[in-house]
Amino acid sequence: MSTVQQQQPISDFDTTRAADFEERYVKALNEGGMLQLVSLGHRCGLLNRLADREPVTSSELAHRSKLDERYVREWLGGLTAAGVVEHDPDTMTYRLPAEYAAILSDQGDANLAVFAQYLPLLGQVEDDVLDCFHHGGGVPYARYHRFHEVMAEDSGQTVLPALFDAILPLAPELTQRLELGIRVLDLGCGRGMALMKMAERFPASRFVGYDLSQEAIGWASERAIQLGLSNVQFQVRDLTDFDRTAEPACFDFVVTFDAIHDQAKPLNLLRGIRRTLKSNGVYLAQDIHASSHHHHDRGHPLGTLLYTISVMHCMTVSLAQGGEGLGTMWGRERARDYFTRAGFGDIEVHQLPHDVQNDYWVLRP
Repeated sequence: MSTVQQQQPISDFDTTRAADFEERYVKALNEGGMLQLVSLGHRCGLLNRLADREPVTSSELAHRSKLDERYVREWLGGLTAAGVVEHDPDTMTYRLPAEYAAILSDQGDANLAVFAQYLPLLGQVEDDVLDCFHHGGGVPYARYHRFHEVMAEDSGQTVLPALFDAILPLAPELTQRLELGIRVLDLGCGRGMALMKMAERFPASRFVGYDLSQEAIGWASERAIQLGLSNVQFQVRDLTDFDRTAEPACFDFVVTFDAIHDQAKPLNLLRGIRRTLKSNGVYLAQDIHASSHHHHDRGHPLGTLLYTISVMHCMTVSLAQGGEGLGTMWGRERARDYFTRAGFGDIEVHQLPHDVQNDYWVLRP
């Protein structure tokens, strides 16, 4: 594929630059195809099965996975072409190298195949978002099937493994206070995985989670019952007016995990957090690491992906509620301004080595 030579001469047209970009673009098309195949392989368990076993034929893999062989064979062909799966034409077998299995399966510290699900998931609402480009407005949460499921898997890579050893210790007094017994609130809690993990670890404390999604809260409530957790409860709640409806000086510890930027009224939520915190309370916010200025995000390792998620989800779901549409990449500068305007006087920001995607803010009244 080459189009550069077909262009009419332009006085300042850099053919080398055009050729380099074309090469990059074609590579991106292939890599995008690879991500789609990785997403499929993650969801139907093929990557985990390849990681667990010696080389297998497509028939053996399909049989063990209880999947259709023709689809499995074509999937293997695509990942062979991508250089992800190794193929021996003499034995007609396939294998996932151990080095790749450590990244794309449950065998490693983090299963990055989880993140391949975002693009096909968000692609389902492309027509809705395109309509918003023409007419404004936004796409409501209800249009995003499986979004909370994928977000729960996402937080399972960034929040849950580091919660006790790295995240909570950012506020040195928290662990001891949780052990003694305090009241904790998680806003925009989704499926509540972090809250339930804390509820298990700190039985003397009491935990509450709010989220707008009935599906997410229903899942979390059922899961808490299954785990026998009597110190945690979940409620469906619209947080648009939390600045007025938050119970004053009620909670010792408030958390938001990747939740502020897609709120309809983010400043109202932050003011409500300040209102509901006790005088010696702590607010811990995980949110996207970015700048509030586009040109400073050029070197961001996940910048393009995160702006895509913003256009296709975070910004538009806020706008669908008549909200601000703050967007995923609202950035440190704007975040600090919002925290200050909400009434927080002690503001710290941290990055953790395991998580290039997020900042971790520790805020006190």
